[in-house]
Amino acid sequence: MAQIETLSLLGKPVAESLYSALQPRISSLLTKNITPALAVVLVGDDPASKLYVGSKTRAFKRLGLISETFNYPATISEDELLGVIDKLNADPRFHGILVQLPLPGAIDSNRVLLRVDPLKDVDGFHPTNLGLLLSGQPRYIPCTPHGILAILEHYKIPVAGRHAVIVGRSNIVGKPLMALLANKWERGNATVTICHTGTTDLAQYTRQADLLVVASGRPGLITADMVRPGVDIVDVGMNRVPDDSEKGYRLVGDVAAEEMLGRAHSLTPVPGGVGPMTVAMLVHNTVAAAELTAGGSGSA
Repeated sequence: MAQIETLSLLGKPVAESLYSALQPRISSLLTKNITPALAVVLVGDDPASKLYVGSKTRAFKRLGLISETFNYPATISEDELLGVIDKLNADPRFHGILVQLPLPGAIDSNRVLLRVDPLKDVDGFHPTNLGLLLSGQPRYIPCTPHGILAILEHYKIPVAGRHAVIVGRSNIVGKPLMALLANKWERGNATVTICHTGTTDLAQYTRQADLLVVASGRPGLITADMVRPGVDIVDVGMNRVPDDSEKGYRLVGDVAAEEMLGRAHSLTPVPGGVGPMTVAMLVHNTVAAAELTAGGSGSA
């Protein structure tokens, strides 16, 4: 078999293209004295969450937008946190609210996410917004699945008519992406199989994939023998693996990336693939929320 030159699906160029496309929309809002603003609710001191929130804040600041983080200790009660959400729902300064996950185990994440006003739910996790997505009329597309679509579109990776296999069934990635890829629209129309930790003989399904998306949270789960030559792979995983470096760890995905070189047609790197697009789509959704406030359509 001839060696395949594996294309690296870098997220940063796609994110930069999106930011450029958003500039006219942001300028239009600013002329109406509307500055898109995001409220981030951060509970506890999880290092990964803090880093992620920091990257979001920098992206907003760079574009002249507002991102304000509300920090609370891990000991905050569920009722107190719900009160915080109520206040942010009623605060006209903020067009979007993001509750950084995971929340401490004593707090029911579903109850908290349900409390966010669907018009300010720029994560796209509220059942109302998920229902609109499933019906093919999305208001806000969840950021990571939306970013995946943008990467595929930017690098001209075909979707329609292909067999897409998703490993992972979370409400954050797997389930929304399943709907997006299967929907009859220009960025979908694929045949979709969804797998998970309970799937028997996972490789039986991953070998059938023309497009493989992996969001399992298990480092190196997908190896070369589990995919067909020429497959396009989106690796959503972001796992810390201990090593002897100064940091004491390195970041790896859910795919054994080195094994895929010369076998896969394309692959998103970790880090540097999907991550920048998740942040970019949060900016996009916040701008869309501000447009809805201004009486616009708020393009998904």
